[in-house]
Amino acid sequence: MITGEVIADGLGVAEGPCWCADGSVVVTSVDQGVLYRISPQGGEAAVLARTRGGPNGAAPAADGGFIVTQNGGFDFNQVGLKTPPPDLVEPGLQRVAPDGSVSYLLQGGFQSPNDLVVAPDGTLYFTDPPRFPFEPEARGGRVWSLAAGAREAQVVAAGFVFCNGIGVAPDGGILPTEHGGIVRLSGADERPWVIRHAADVDGFCLDAEGRIYASIPSERGVRVFEDGRSVDFLPLPGADRLGPGEIMWCTNCCFGGEDMRTLFATTGFPGRLVAFTGMPTAGAPVRPWPA
Repeated sequence: MITGEVIADGLGVAEGPCWCADGSVVVTSVDQGVLYRISPQGGEAAVLARTRGGPNGAAPAADGGFIVTQNGGFDFNQVGLKTPPPDLVEPGLQRVAPDGSVSYLLQGGFQSPNDLVVAPDGTLYFTDPPRFPFEPEARGGRVWSLAAGAREAQVVAAGFVFCNGIGVAPDGGILPTEHGGIVRLSGADERPWVIRHAADVDGFCLDAEGRIYASIPSERGVRVFEDGRSVDFLPLPGADRLGPGEIMWCTNCCFGGEDMRTLFATTGFPGRLVAFTGMPTAGAPVRPWPA
């Protein structure tokens, strides 16, 4: 079994890991309102940008900056989790420049943008679930697209209970999560299940052969799926030693490393970056968003 190693700690509610060409990993901190840049070798986490609110997902931009899904900020105290009061901002898509300055790429009309992915044609897709904590019967989740060169986003799918993570299949199909699994956007209202899982799926990534690596908060680890079947599980280090009342969410994951065979996973409560090295298959290529 491949075991994980804690690379960095003290990251708050860590999310949105993003492998960078310079060999670092950038992660968001939902409750702290910042982006951290972390060296996998030294484990030192340095604040890259202060977005305020709740930065959730991150994707690299071609100029060395990032696109960030900004959920606006969550008060985790509402669900019994102790965090500082949120520094609320408007939900939308934020642009983090290479120098760390922050601006809005899109704002107005969004609920709580969560995760994002760049398709082979350069289109940026992002999920926009209801505000957390959400009401399942509301079914207010949406998936948006921003075409390359466009200035306005378009809703491509709506009526989700809670769409969270999002990815791209090897054939270019768009795969958002839905409450209890992952679906495929294959028509106006057609969303066949790619993965139907008893526990909820948070963020996920794919390897070069199309296997899905899904962060499962309640299972405290990353579950590997092939053709819709669970074929492996990577537990977070320390998950088997939690005391009564302690939690450890696995929130998202990405591939990286020189050979793209390291799986990086983020956690919340405590906020950590974990590395699983020596994965048997390399991750799918990272597509920067056109700056």
